[in-house]
Amino acid sequence: QVQLVESGGGLVQTGASLRLSCVVSGPSFSSVAMGWFRQAPGKEREFVAHISRSGGTAYYGDSVGGRFTISRDNAKSTVFLQMTGLKPEDTAVYSCAADLTSFSGSSDAADYEYWGQGTQVTVSS
Repeated sequence: QVQLVESGGGLVQTGASLRLSCVVSGPSFSSVAMGWFRQAPGKEREFVAHISRSGGTAYYGDSVGGRFTISRDNAKSTVFLQMTGLKPEDTAVYSCAADLTSFSGSSDAADYEYWGQGTQVTVSS
């Protein structure tokens, strides 16, 4: 059984930083590409970032590029999302997702087989 558990969300002020973590259990973590998505109230799910199985390549959504960094520690079966320069429009539930089929991951949520429960990030102005 594949399980993803996120942590690290919270309430911060504009300009602050947060680091989200997602621990994955079940598959061999180094054989899984990982992604982060977010969903704000009343809005569609939005791609944030994805990282390849090895961690060698990463891609970002247009709204977070240059502020967010995705990384992974395969020895700890954990993927991270370092968020800096947070803005009120970053407020959302952030979810990690596992893609067991592709090497590099995808910006399409439909390509991910497993999801975490999400962690709330709220940025106050």
